[in-house]
Amino acid sequence: MLSDVTTPQDLDDRFRETLAALPAAQRRRDPADPVTDDAPLTGAQVLDLFDAQVASRQLDLAGRWLRSFGEGFYTIGSAGHEGNAAVAAALRPTDPALLHYRSGAFYCQRAAQAAAEATPADHTQPAADPQPATDPQPATGTQPAVDPQRAVDPGPAAEPEAADQSEPSGTEPPTGGFAAYAEAARDVLRGMVASSQEPIAGGRHKVFGRADLAIVPTTSTIASHLPRAVGMGLAVERLRRLDSAGRRTGAGARVGSGAGAAHAPWPPDAIVVCSFGDASVNHASATAAFNTAGWYDHGKLRIPVLFVCEDNGLGISVRSPEGWVEATLRAKPGIRYFSADGADPVQTYAVAAEAAAWVRRTRRPAVLHLRTVRLMGHAGADAESAYRSPAELAEDLDRDPVAATARLLVDAGVATGEELLARYDETGWQVRRLAEEVLGEPKLASAADVVSALAPRRPVRVARAVADAAARASGPGAGARAEAFGGKPPELSGPMTLAQSINAALADGMLDHPQMAIFGEDVAAKGGVYGVTKGLRDRFGAARVFDTLLDETSVLGLGLGAGLAGMLPVPEIQYLAYLHNAEDQLRGEAATMRFFSQGAFRNPMVVRVAGLAYQEGFGGHFHNDNSVAVLRDVPGLVVAVPARPDDAAPMLRTCLASAAVDGSVCVFLEPIALYHTRDLYADGDGEWLAGYPEPGAWVAGHVPIGRARVYRVGSADDLTIITFGNGVRMSLRAAAVLAEEGVGTRVVDLRWLAPLPVADIIRESSATGRVLVVDETRRSGGVGEGVIAALVDAGYVGAARRVAAVDSFVPLGPAARHVLVSAEAITDGARTLLAR
Repeated sequence: MLSDVTTPQDLDDRFRETLAALPAAQRRRDPADPVTDDAPLTGAQVLDLFDAQVASRQLDLAGRWLRSFGEGFYTIGSAGHEGNAAVAAALRPTDPALLHYRSGAFYCQRAAQAAAEATPADHTQPAADPQPATDPQPATGTQPAVDPQRAVDPGPAAEPEAADQSEPSGTEPPTGGFAAYAEAARDVLRGMVASSQEPIAGGRHKVFGRADLAIVPTTSTIASHLPRAVGMGLAVERLRRLDSAGRRTGAGARVGSGAGAAHAPWPPDAIVVCSFGDASVNHASATAAFNTAGWYDHGKLRIPVLFVCEDNGLGISVRSPEGWVEATLRAKPGIRYFSADGADPVQTYAVAAEAAAWVRRTRRPAVLHLRTVRLMGHAGADAESAYRSPAELAEDLDRDPVAATARLLVDAGVATGEELLARYDETGWQVRRLAEEVLGEPKLASAADVVSALAPRRPVRVARAVADAAARASGPGAGARAEAFGGKPPELSGPMTLAQSINAALADGMLDHPQMAIFGEDVAAKGGVYGVTKGLRDRFGAARVFDTLLDETSVLGLGLGAGLAGMLPVPEIQYLAYLHNAEDQLRGEAATMRFFSQGAFRNPMVVRVAGLAYQEGFGGHFHNDNSVAVLRDVPGLVVAVPARPDDAAPMLRTCLASAAVDGSVCVFLEPIALYHTRDLYADGDGEWLAGYPEPGAWVAGHVPIGRARVYRVGSADDLTIITFGNGVRMSLRAAAVLAEEGVGTRVVDLRWLAPLPVADIIRESSATGRVLVVDETRRSGGVGEGVIAALVDAGYVGAARRVAAVDSFVPLGPAARHVLVSAEAITDGARTLLAR
């Protein structure tokens, strides 16, 4: 029967043969009784798990059927991983979950749990939460609840206050066959056919996610969601402690009087669960997540996360070396190890419940190593015969978890093989019926439909939020603001540098957004390597301004999770060059959240990045990176570059308001070389300083996303220079030289690199008919390419020229002058353009 590839027909035939061969038990068992004498599950509960597993299996078969005639677009299935239904049963439906792509049974079980909680069923025995108040101990009997070799404690640590353990860890699902899973099955099928009526991504991708099920969609299977899970755990615990202390604004944040704190969408004692495959253990994102969770645990900061590694031994065709995954997971410091056989539903439930109870009580991280198999290959096009033997395929079929659950039910006398096969066939018929129904549902019909959920922009609401912040700062919050600034608000401090203006705006943001937190490498005690966050920890406390470990992936992951939990995170990446090793946390995780959840979930965030070149006497490439193309390429990402102090504060306020109002992900790119610059034309002129506006002036000075600033030098009729960042200062210096030659110049500071201020670009370029684009990033892939393209697309017919940095990394010392833009190069470029 078994071919060299395990096909859907093979799997179906084998399952039928297995059930037909099961001998009936000598006596029937009451489904309300434990399925075995010492099991934590009743027969009815195991039957419910069987139904969830069967629903998942039939969905996999339906996916292959849909693909066979070109109507299905996703065939990565959950066959062999259906043991994760028992993991779902051991958790609460309010525990947020980030699931990998083989989680069909978990999803079905979670949907049934949520329905049961909404309409509780009357069952004799609720789901158990084993020994919730003490460390689990081995049970006696033939099926131990705990194997002493299975749980490894990472070491002693101070125990936090115990969570309320009066409720069981799981919610018992309702019995009744397919009916409990029909809605979940429809969700999955809609994802397979890219129906626009799919409830989470709306046809944009096939993901497991639903807000009412506390399932957060994940778009990758290579562990990029694990750092976010750690951030969620940190935020859940931080908000729980603030709730219990009655201080929503954070420890020491006595000055908070702003718009009100956002409440985490999950209960205070919730734990975060995230699943991933064994091959993902080796990914840098997973390493970062485990390391961060252990690092915080070592420092006695709690992160209630349950990692679930579903180990089928394969990453597509690459095998995990025997014993490698267990050795790797056991070796993670600060993370307690549990393991179970995913083909044994009773053991899986018992160990998962034990692990969940431990995480919930101690608020510490743990990993559940769930051994599974993979049936029907990686996906529909995967020819397993190229790398697996028929004997190996047959061995995996022998460990089919759905057949194992059926065997348990029959051996226990809860059901017969014929009865289970009838349930299997009924579910298969229902799934096929639903598949035929969703085939006729509409697909996304236009580009506008596709991008509608990407990154909403509501500039009127953002402007209103800034106005409201100003009203609070000058009204009911004036006293707290004066106290926070030591009696001398920044508008009374005289002219400021760029760094000082950002510092003051961050403080005002902390006052107005009680859920805001600032974190990153060296931002707290040191106040940042350039002093930009100096004094903020003293004003607002270590709960809201804190140092992180040195890992950019983890810094961004903490921000992603915190935003999802209801906070307003402002992480700092110390240098632009350091962002690139973690860029996928912005591209693949942050920017996609609204896109793949239609706004049901969002991760608002303002990422401060110190970057660009021109630091005198310091750095080289890693401290003078001028590459921003990777940021401009991310759909929906806002990229702000303040050049002057009087732009920095309003632009930062806009980014914070946009994150709070629209859930935007903003990158606030701060030119390092301008942080402490004071002069423009001559030493001591102080023309690069600016006063900080009082709250009453915030509305008039509001800077909307995507609006440029224009400086007019002389008549301003002869030449338009379009630039940003350090280029603004150099261009203004060049314009002064040109003015002495009788040339009038408009210097346009883009301020926003994404979205570009296209309307301003076109207007100011058309006014002179001569455009010089000054781009301090590289000629290839630089910002200038986008500006020139915008001009061409708009039909601009005037003259245009670029002055850009050479396609090179920035070298150390004076050599940098050979590859970077200079004021002299700008002047020469302008003269060449004017001579045409």
